[in-house]
Amino acid sequence: MARSLKKGPFVSPKLQKKIEGLKGKKEIIKTWSRGSVISPEMIGLTLEVYNGRKFIPVTVREDMVGHKLGEFAPTTKFEKHGGKMQRRIQERMEKPPKK
Repeated sequence: MARSLKKGPFVSPKLQKKIEGLKGKKEIIKTWSRGSVISPEMIGLTLEVYNGRKFIPVTVREDMVGHKLGEFAPTTKFEKHGGKMQRRIQERMEKPPKK
């Protein structure tokens, strides 16, 4: 559910304080706050967002404003879909092409 407009976007106070403390320095900020919304003050910064296992570096661009930090640090790794079709594709890729 979306946050009400009168409350405004959520940014962790701890993260906000770290961002304000930088003032132009090129430093990497580590954060666990995946639910924080990216604000315009964050553009150009590199944040390391924790995905549950490791920190994923996220460089904030202009088109990311309004999205949450967790959207750019996936928590699961996609392997592949299974089934007969996938096996056939895999077999074709392993065989060397005929000349």
